Amino acid sequence: MTALALFCVVTVCVLVPRDLFVEKTRDVEVWFGFEVRGTAALLTAPLHWAIFLLGAYGFWFQRAWIVPAATVYAFYVALSHLVWSEVSPNGRGWIVGLAQALLFSIPGVLLWRARRGAARGGDVG
Repeated sequence: MTALALFCVVTVCVLVPRDLFVEKTRDVEVWFGFEVRGTAALLTAPLHWAIFLLGAYGFWFQRAWIVPAATVYAFYVALSHLVWSEVSPNGRGWIVGLAQALLFSIPGVLLWRARRGAARGGDVG
């Protein structure tokens, strides 16, 4: 749980300056696999920051909702990579998207298994 909390904090520390100061990435956000550009990207970037800050809080304080929420988010990211790879002009097609989706599903599977273990009385963290 501590490692995941730290991962979330580091992610925010990377995302915020990147989204504010790096021109190439500042003007693009991806939601559900679709690119949002310009003002919409600038306005929605803080939502990504908030998601990771909420994740850091949930993991650090070991809230009961964090593992199921992180599991759903991990699979959402996997699906988004598949969609993005197919619909974006910057994508590399469905085969690469499928490979990315499988790779990004690994944390989802691990979190899902941890959640099931906790439900049986095991230790999640």
